[in-house]
Amino acid sequence: MLESQNRKKEIDFNLVEKKIGIVFKNKSLLAQAFCHRSYLNENPGFCLEHNERLEFLGDAVLELVVTERLYEMFPGRPEGQLTNLRAALVNAKMLSTVAGELGFNDYLLLSKGETREIGKARQYILANAFEAVMGAIYLDGGYKSAAKLVGNYLMPHLEMIMKTGSYKDAKSLFQEKAQEEAGVTPVYKGLDESGPDHDKRFVIGVFLGDECIAQGEGSSKQEGETDAAKNALGIKHW
Repeated sequence: MLESQNRKKEIDFNLVEKKIGIVFKNKSLLAQAFCHRSYLNENPGFCLEHNERLEFLGDAVLELVVTERLYEMFPGRPEGQLTNLRAALVNAKMLSTVAGELGFNDYLLLSKGETREIGKARQYILANAFEAVMGAIYLDGGYKSAAKLVGNYLMPHLEMIMKTGSYKDAKSLFQEKAQEEAGVTPVYKGLDESGPDHDKRFVIGVFLGDECIAQGEGSSKQEGETDAAKNALGIKHW
């Protein structure tokens, strides 16, 4: 158990080990993975560093493990599709979901202010904690241990990702749905362009026939088209 002088609540990180099915030789590494920078601001005498370096390492380990798994699972798929699948597995929303399933929220060491934060702010903290745990596992037990966590808790979400098509980029998904539902291929048109050359903003409309379904905005035409496709998917409930 770890307890700082200014923290009344004890956290038993042995419970984390039981949940993830991995026992650490260096228990402090696991505890550090849950230590947010804000906690140290309020508890400067705490015995551990914050988790950002572990997060940096874990991000790289996670990407390698997932890449290897996808490469082995789908020998006939092109690089672009594998990249999209990987992105769907390692984005902040997915990682925070898995972290939530593992109960990581109960073990975060946060400042009082951060403890009150919910929504996207907490989502990113949980996702970063998952990456930090990956880094800690890699340092303590090596690549096979890190791959075990990914295989047991992250990869099972792949089936739903493929079933829903959420791994596809917005433009591809909207085109697929438009052709299925309306028999029409979307067309993107520039509606407005503003700003100086170094900071352009593009407003793009996506059309099905003569109807403008949605508009999007971005710093490039490609970004604007992607944003328009995302908005169109929401408007059409596709």
